[in-house]
Amino acid sequence: MSVRDPAKLDASPDDGAAHPHGSFFGRRKGHKLRAHQADLIEHLLPRLALDITGPSPPDLAGLFDSRADAVRLEIGFGGGEHLVAEARAFPDLGFIGCEPYVNGMAKILTRIEAHNITNIRLFAGDAAEFLAWAPPRSLRRIDLIHPDPWPKRRHWKRRFVQDASVASMARALEPGGEFRFVSDIDDYCAWTLAHLVRSPDFAWTAQRASDWKLPWPDYTMTRYGAKAEREGRKATYLRFRRSG
Repeated sequence: MSVRDPAKLDASPDDGAAHPHGSFFGRRKGHKLRAHQADLIEHLLPRLALDITGPSPPDLAGLFDSRADAVRLEIGFGGGEHLVAEARAFPDLGFIGCEPYVNGMAKILTRIEAHNITNIRLFAGDAAEFLAWAPPRSLRRIDLIHPDPWPKRRHWKRRFVQDASVASMARALEPGGEFRFVSDIDDYCAWTLAHLVRSPDFAWTAQRASDWKLPWPDYTMTRYGAKAEREGRKATYLRFRRSG
């Protein structure tokens, strides 16, 4: 495994730009990294980062030090609280995190080092690119936790959940695999539900109100989620199963 020059992660413009695939519009650069964070970007990230410039492997389970029983993906992991907690709770699974924001990458590398985690691999770029590269039926689950809602109507095309990304996730998920979505923005929850319900590849798993009003068992609350709760914003928890 290899990565593009890590220094280039911090060289992108602050305001971001539309990616050719159309799904990444976020900021890639934030506040200046501390010395140790910069060292992790330079030395630890290349050992964990995925290079998708070549052909994809037959499956993703072999990307880890010990072959994973199954592989899960988290899109836009932020500070990495949820991804790290899941990786520690399920050491036999492999976890891949996509995050183009350099400060988020630095934060998760700090956590990976502190806990000596070996079952996480990272992609420092657009999740749409990774999904296009991933082998078919290679993921057990995909998580999208508190994504940027892009609330202005003219920016809705920048939301990750689009018909094209739903199709890409369906291709990458194994039959019976799941896409899980969490947001405290009602409009984005309705948007996501509409896109997934109209897809022939997914079925919404909810059977009662508590299924979307309460987090699933053992859910790791992120700092953003805790802040939203303190401020009275209730999150919605959506789960969709890949049919077929």
